[in-house]
Amino acid sequence: MSGYQTILRIRRIEETVAKLGFMLSNSRYGWDNSNPDMVALKPRDEDAVPNYARDTEVFCGTLEELEVWLRGVEWARDYDRMLRISDDKKRAQGEDRERLRIAEMRKREEQKMILDVLKSSDRENTKAKK
Repeated sequence: MSGYQTILRIRRIEETVAKLGFMLSNSRYGWDNSNPDMVALKPRDEDAVPNYARDTEVFCGTLEELEVWLRGVEWARDYDRMLRISDDKKRAQGEDRERLRIAEMRKREEQKMILDVLKSSDRENTKAKK
């Protein structure tokens, strides 16, 4: 039962999901493999939604359930704006802080790996001299 209205509905969902930094995908961990209409949401790329791992499925369900979930996300964001708890600017600042934290963590890991390689090569050189 896919007609033009279904295509428009999927396009609207894709636009909304893209604004949030996610993309539609096939569910790898779906709890109901008997339903072929299951969809999943995962981060579009590493930079889009830094609080989630790249292969994390944030949502898994049918299109109808996804529409309800997206309305809930929009409602929560509107409610936060209304109470002046959060807005798009604060959310962007938080995501930037998380991106910076991740970049620093990766840099430390890389430096540690380089140091380990240097230490092991120094040990090998010391053993070779003896």
